[in-house]
Amino acid sequence: MKAKVLVGCPTSEHKEYCLNEYIDAVKGLSYDNYDILLVDNSETDRYCNKIKSLGINVIKDKYLERARDRIVNSRNIIREYALNNGYDYFLSLEQDVIPPKDIIERLLRHEKDIVSGVYFTKYFINGAFEIKPLLWVNKEGFVSLQFIDDDSVKKEKLIRVDACGLGCILIKKDILEKVRFRLFPDKSTFDDMPFCKDLNDKKIQIYSDTSIKCKHLISGMDWEKIKE
Repeated sequence: MKAKVLVGCPTSEHKEYCLNEYIDAVKGLSYDNYDILLVDNSETDRYCNKIKSLGINVIKDKYLERARDRIVNSRNIIREYALNNGYDYFLSLEQDVIPPKDIIERLLRHEKDIVSGVYFTKYFINGAFEIKPLLWVNKEGFVSLQFIDDDSVKKEKLIRVDACGLGCILIKKDILEKVRFRLFPDKSTFDDMPFCKDLNDKKIQIYSDTSIKCKHLISGMDWEKIKE
């Protein structure tokens, strides 16, 4: 039997600007054994009701003051849903990440516990903005991660990495059973880095298929309005 995959992410009304494009993308995936689940942590029910009206399975989560707390709480709801409903994999696909339609088949083909696609964002580095993939490697332990070099991303093959974003990553059930999503208590990162740190500590290897390039719809997001 084909692996059963749950596709989804935490969301809120702050991502409404890219909702329609995301829904079109996830409904149009070419794999034939997957379901979609979003968990909405907006302050009101309005956005949740809008998602429902588009025919998407959605759970309304409680509203917490900090965005980081909302996101990790909602992602753990998805984790529990996947574990409790017989899914073999969870494809964590953030609402502003638009993948190729055959992404599930391409990620499953590698038969890895953890494998991500590639998406890029802007970082302010040495006084200027640079476009970088959300892929990192260790140089002197997990405390000194650095971006993967540009040539590695251009080669379009399966590579090993030490950390990646949670925007486009296929996670096997066995890993979900071992690792919950969490935050660092003393750092301002989101839940991607603690998740990857826990994988590293458990000697679970992370891979990335650099041939899978996703669109990242970052232009509509205004973080100034959100308490991270």
